[in-house]
Amino acid sequence: MKRSTKIILTLIGLFGFSQLSLAQGDVANGEKLSAACAACHAADGNSSLPMFPKIAGLGEKYLLKQLKDIQAGSRTIPEMAGQLDGKSEQELKDLAAFFASKTTQLSGAKELQVQVNSGIKVDALKLGEKVYRAGNQETKVPACSGCHSPRGLGNDPAGYPRLSGQYADYIEKQLKSFRAGDRTNDGEAMVMRAVAEHMSDAEIKAVANYISGLN
Repeated sequence: MKRSTKIILTLIGLFGFSQLSLAQGDVANGEKLSAACAACHAADGNSSLPMFPKIAGLGEKYLLKQLKDIQAGSRTIPEMAGQLDGKSEQELKDLAAFFASKTTQLSGAKELQVQVNSGIKVDALKLGEKVYRAGNQETKVPACSGCHSPRGLGNDPAGYPRLSGQYADYIEKQLKSFRAGDRTNDGEAMVMRAVAEHMSDAEIKAVANYISGLN
């Protein structure tokens, strides 16, 4: 079976879990545990620096998975080294529940141009919207909206995070990491790696910029 077919079947299966229970963390206890997170991500999860992602409102299931992956070492983030040592699974659930309960603040897209492979410079917002909503059939890049919703609000039961309002620099970095194979915690189906491997630098920068202002 071709990998593209496997990915489609995986997505169908994930979207079918509409009744899937979420992490069921304790928001109040998560707030108490979040004090150490505030230095980088701010008290409400809306980081003030693009080098640190906004984690407010990303979705409880997604956040819990990232916390578990970081703790287990399957996702390496130098700034997070040691931060989750000794945390129980319930405490990770509580942290995920707390930050998922917060409201994401929009970063805002910028007017800029990107240079496509032909050497022509194009409007980044128009290209970003096209890739996000329709993908690129010629290079087999699927639409981002299929998993992350037309408004970028994600799909928490399926474990797909909210993207709307995230820093463009951070999204660009993650897409390039998936493309290079440096980030591999997207599951056995390699959903994000399979998407990013076909994206050009211009498409990545454009879609990241577009997403930052999506709402």
